[in-house]
Amino acid sequence: MMFYLQLRNELLKLFGKKRTYIGFGTFLIAQNAMLLAFHFSNWERGVSRLLEGNGYLTANYISALSVALIMLFPQILFLMPLYACLVGGDMVAKEAEDGTLRMILSRPISRVRLLFIKWCAGIIFSILLVVVLGGMALLFARMWFPWKGMFVFIPEPERVFNVMSAAQGLKIYSLSHLFLGINAATMTTLAFMFSCFNMKPAAATVLGFSVLLLNLVMENIPFLQDYREYMLLYHFRAWVTVYGQPIPWSRILESLSILGAVNVTFFIIGCTVFQLRDIKS
Repeated sequence: MMFYLQLRNELLKLFGKKRTYIGFGTFLIAQNAMLLAFHFSNWERGVSRLLEGNGYLTANYISALSVALIMLFPQILFLMPLYACLVGGDMVAKEAEDGTLRMILSRPISRVRLLFIKWCAGIIFSILLVVVLGGMALLFARMWFPWKGMFVFIPEPERVFNVMSAAQGLKIYSLSHLFLGINAATMTTLAFMFSCFNMKPAAATVLGFSVLLLNLVMENIPFLQDYREYMLLYHFRAWVTVYGQPIPWSRILESLSILGAVNVTFFIIGCTVFQLRDIKS
């Protein structure tokens, strides 16, 4: 009961801050801007050549599900890491900066328990961020495009090409968001770890986002291609592989295991540093 009450209070504090909602608002604006671009541009020509070149009718696969998935990629690559790190980097460092952390630690609660509760609140936010992102993309796409079969084309490095019925597409779309939630939680935990250091909230956010950006840059350096499996972004792309046929479950389980270990490692490092900090003096 005490854990539930403390978690509830952390969630109330988290969602009581205006900056928590910046990501949701940005997703709303970005998705509608992209839908306008889809509706009034000639993007369907390239898709038609790709589908018809493989023997499929274009009219059956230009749908809400296909467009929703296409809209997700730039937002997942650039926006989701930014707002996950923004919240993760704010959770501990902001309270230390405001002086409220000193008051909290004067109560009979261990530092590890306090961090664990804050981390759980961050994980809940990450999952909610992904659910809203995917739900809004599908809802807005349905307003502009019909409910038909789903077409998936993902070039290098995953090389996925697949078509499926609307019912199957919705199942896979929902499943992919489960793995996206794990990705978002890892990004939040990374920034949360830096937030446990003695630094400003903005610095923790920038450091977390910089680590992810560095992974992206290194992955695209030609002579580092053989080391791609050692980078976070390789395992983040497990959500993409669920659209393949057949689904490579061994690759997905391997990536999920590594991401789980990475989350635990980030949390332990953050706890260790936070235990050594002198906050109450």
